[in-house]
Amino acid sequence: MKALILSGGRGTRLRPITHTSAKQLVPIANKPILFYALEAMAEAKIREVGIVVGDTKREIREAVGDGAQWGLDVSYIEQEAPLGLAHAVKIAGPFLGNHPFVMYLGDNLVKDGICSLVEEFEQLGVNSQILLARVRDPQRFGVAELRDGRVVSLEEKPVRPKSDLALVGVYMFDHTILEAVEAIKPSQRGELEITDAIQYLIDKGYQVHPHIINGWWKDTGKLEDMLEANRIMLEAITSKAEGEVDEASHLIGKVVVEPGASVVASTIRGPVIIGKRCRIINSYIGPFTSIYHDTLVQNSEIEHSIILDQCRITDIGGRLEDSLIGKNVEVFRSDGKPKAYRLMLGDSSQVGLV
Repeated sequence: MKALILSGGRGTRLRPITHTSAKQLVPIANKPILFYALEAMAEAKIREVGIVVGDTKREIREAVGDGAQWGLDVSYIEQEAPLGLAHAVKIAGPFLGNHPFVMYLGDNLVKDGICSLVEEFEQLGVNSQILLARVRDPQRFGVAELRDGRVVSLEEKPVRPKSDLALVGVYMFDHTILEAVEAIKPSQRGELEITDAIQYLIDKGYQVHPHIINGWWKDTGKLEDMLEANRIMLEAITSKAEGEVDEASHLIGKVVVEPGASVVASTIRGPVIIGKRCRIINSYIGPFTSIYHDTLVQNSEIEHSIILDQCRITDIGGRLEDSLIGKNVEVFRSDGKPKAYRLMLGDSSQVGLV
């Protein structure tokens, strides 16, 4: 079996972070989202992995390399534009050949992995297995309609969903999907929709098996989804202090202090991860916070947030919470007169002031 991981999207819902960085490399619990997908493939004993890349291909290549660190053999497939999931399958045809494969969206997280799902697909011998989850807002997703346990229709981001069963970003196919992606036409969005391709399989009498998952899954396309994913993954960490923690500091609950980091006169209440070479000075870091590498936090309070690398957060007057802070960002309090908010923000930024 092979794997196809999609990492070519532009991540418009996470701008301005994704103006300069691949959304699949935003760290969740201090690990890029994409790495969870690669770990899932290695755990399922799938060795050959194709990663579909777009505008951020250089960054993805630099982060993943040849896949050897996961015991994988990684190939890269360039998609000229985000023209749909089915288009990604179409251009990956030469890599896939006649092999069955798992297609995994690189910004999705399935906490329990895919081993049992791959085994089920192989044992059933069906043409496709789709994963479904009940959601509150199905209009954001591809939606499946079931009748007597069988898939009868699929629709991409419907205005009036026929059910609350959303397609999870993990699919399993045999070679018949290549026939389907060649047969369908672009949707009104100008994309080749994977829902249309699966509908083609259904209409042609191929076997499409629905598997409704009960475990935790998240499409990390929005800020609140990122923060929830970070919270869930942090709950699973094991305390480890590999950096320096002075006697005036207190680590409470599950806390990871990575190598080269230092904690001085601070309180950290877990679950929290402090990244490599970070400096936490006279500060409070509250639950469900991950701080990536080479960041300084001084005389400040942070809770329920994701802070990327090389940031400086100093002397802020209140508590920073429910936030996603991008790379190389400075957040500080100025004592200059007259008092005012002085901001330099990129496109699509969000700031809440009180």
